[in-house]
Amino acid sequence: MSKRSHFHLTDLGCIACEDLTDFGAGKEGWLAPDASTTILCALDAHSLAIANRYLILILGWSDQDEHRVKIRPELSPIEAEHITAIEWLVFEDIKVIAAGTSRGFLLLYSLRGDLIHRQMVYPGRILKLRVRGTKKHLTQDILSEEVCVVIPGVIARFDGTDIQSMLQRWFQETHSRFWDQKPKKDSEDIGNSYGRLPYQLWNVNKYGSCVDAAITGIMPPPLMELQSSQRYYCAVTIGDDAVISAFRLSEDRNRSLVGAILSKVVPATFSTIASFSKMIWRSEQTSNKSEEKPQSFARASPLTCLKDHPRKGEKLTLSPSGTLAAITDSLGRILLLDTQALVVVRLWKGYRDANCFFIEMLVNRDAIGSSSSYYEPRKSDYCLCLAIHAPRKGIVEVWQMRTGPRLLTIQCAKGCRLLQPTYRFGSSLDSPYVPLEVFLLNGDSGQLSVLNRFLN
Repeated sequence: MSKRSHFHLTDLGCIACEDLTDFGAGKEGWLAPDASTTILCALDAHSLAIANRYLILILGWSDQDEHRVKIRPELSPIEAEHITAIEWLVFEDIKVIAAGTSRGFLLLYSLRGDLIHRQMVYPGRILKLRVRGTKKHLTQDILSEEVCVVIPGVIARFDGTDIQSMLQRWFQETHSRFWDQKPKKDSEDIGNSYGRLPYQLWNVNKYGSCVDAAITGIMPPPLMELQSSQRYYCAVTIGDDAVISAFRLSEDRNRSLVGAILSKVVPATFSTIASFSKMIWRSEQTSNKSEEKPQSFARASPLTCLKDHPRKGEKLTLSPSGTLAAITDSLGRILLLDTQALVVVRLWKGYRDANCFFIEMLVNRDAIGSSSSYYEPRKSDYCLCLAIHAPRKGIVEVWQMRTGPRLLTIQCAKGCRLLQPTYRFGSSLDSPYVPLEVFLLNGDSGQLSVLNRFLN
């Protein structure tokens, strides 16, 4: 039987401040996931980033007097460009905020609000920025850290080492200016000074446009295909036409005819519409630089799909290893997918508008530490669980994976949102082990709390 108690939460701090009025703070339920104006949130160890369509606010929750930063990206008013996704990129000595726009641009900003990098990924609305580490080889425990960009029908993958190298160049140049003053750069070069980030691009529109997607990890090459040094990734997508779809992503750019046509037609159509809009608005601004063109698609081979009209996929979250995915749908169900076997292994019903995160907990803390007065839990001591926020019920539940019971139920206010800190690059080398945690942010009070990692 599950436990019902607020003692399973530990209060950490408060984010309440006047700057939040720009996001609707002060109105009941302004932060609720079903609010009319969707507010984007990204959490780090001691910082929270909140964004609406045109503004990003960075604030700390542990110190009320900590300096807050407002970022107003330069967006295209002609094409109604706006912010559609945000996420932290946290390296050992550098931390930046990443933003995706409705035109398919990836923007990187410093903690001072300076634009570091601006790059077109693909013409279209960026739905999600997903940061995680996956195994680089099937037989070796070597991590490949990545940033996955999700666009309707398209997945892009940036390697973490490429982003880190670019940010290190920016960091070194920025700090060298204190000693060697350099002439200011042309405004057109801002955001493009440190080179273009290489990335891989796949068309996953076989079963219809997706609303969320993730690269779950590497997978074996297809049968009857010669072994090569290139890697194959498994991607899972969810959408309106197919609740769940799976693809094998290849690094090879020998793409299908459909992929070749889309890679040519879509950018050309996007460019034509943009040019026509500028003619209507009689834009007098001219640019000597040519329009950025997205790169060609690499090969994406469909593996399977689940169609169950009128069910539609809504949100997707991955376990740390990528072997499990929790998927919410429009019928109020939550599907637990084994991403290796591509089989649904568990189903919950009656959770409309739910939000899920995987969490690691010490289910039996007394048994673990009974042999010593001081014991630092290891990774193997933690149990993988799924935290489910059901806003219509006003509760957060924690279920043990894969087929375990419900461990606890926590009452929460209507205007709450479940958050999880972003993946930290290089965190696999941390000692002692830092488990996955889930935080609860009460928008009405501004209180931020963490779910306790033990159940005793």
